[in-house]
Order: sequence, then structure tokens, then C-alpha cells
Amino acid sequence: MDYIDELATALARLPGIGPRQGKRFVYYLLSAPAAERVKLAELISVLGKNVRQCPDCLRFYNGSTALVCAYCSDTRRDDTTLLLVEKDQDLAALERAGTYKGRYFVLGGVLTLTGKGAIREKELVRTIEKRLQNNLKEVVLALGATSEGEHTADRVRELLLPYRDQVKVSVLGRGLATGSELEYSDAETLRAALTNRKET
Repeated sequence: MDYIDELATALARLPGIGPRQGKRFVYYLLSAPAAERVKLAELISVLGKNVRQCPDCLRFYNGSTALVCAYCSDTRRDDTTLLLVEKDQDLAALERAGTYKGRYFVLGGVLTLTGKGAIREKELVRTIEKRLQNNLKEVVLALGATSEGEHTADRVRELLLPYRDQVKVSVLGRGLATGSELEYSDAETLRAALTNRKET
């Protein structure tokens, strides 16, 4: 077994990492102190034990005792709005912007025009029905201004059709440039996008 190639291949499966970068990481680790490799291996091995997925919003959070994440357990948050994001990083970016104080749901991906990708459809419908009992009034589609984001938003609108008489569906205002992803947008841009959201 070629351990260098095996690890490089495993690293290349990470988002945004190619085969050459994967190999570069391996050679960096080989030249790093042994203690650094051991620490990295420990962090990876305990990741599943110390990080949980919130059953309500489906984001990952630190904590082995809390049943839900800090955002879902916060009684001061607004139950009338539910904001849908593609991934955890988008949620973190919106929290940094400091404007939105409602509830979240992480879709876990986007849909492409070629039919690839997946989102948590069943979980979303379950969450909508549960939130309707807690006075949900608005669902905000906070997806990237990309073709995949638009395609995903169209699918979510289809899923929400049975509830349109109970909740309004809005999208972020276009403080976001076309083709931009939420994760990389600055706080001011996200603030403007949230403030200027419009019903769809």
C-alpha cells in the first residue's frame, strides 16, 4: 500500500482540494513535527464524538450534552421566521452579520440543473409543519446567487406550495452579486440582503 498516495487521494475528496493539493498536504504533514500529526489525528478521531447535529436545524455544533444547538434552544429568537441556508458556513456568516434573529434550517446542499445534488426535503417539510404550530409566518430562502441556488429555491417553493396560505416565502434582496456565495459575503452585504428581502 502506498500510504502517501492513499492519504493524498483521501484529502483530494475534501471540497476545493484537488489531487496536487492533497499531495502537498501529505508532504507538509511528513515534514511537520510528529506531535502535530498526532494532534491532527486526534482531532479527526474525536470529531464524531464531540460534535453533534442539531435535530431541529440540522447544523453541526460542539457539545456532548445539549440536545439541540444554542440557536434552537434560545427562547429569545423569533419563531415567526425560518431562514433556509445551504450549509453550516452560510449560517455562520449570517450570524456574524448580526441582523437576523429568527430560526434556521440547513438544507445540506443544493440541486444542479443536471439533476445532481440533494437537499433535506423530508426534514424540511417536517420542520415547516412543526414550526407552523409555533406561529411560523415567513420562510426566507437564503441561498447563493448562483444557478444552483436558484434551482434549489425553485424546488423549495414547490415543497412549500401546500403551506402558502399560512406562510409567505421571501428571498434575500440583491445586495448579493450574481454568482456569489453566502459563505464568502461580507457582513454589510448580508445585512443589506436580509433587510431588503422580498416576497417570492
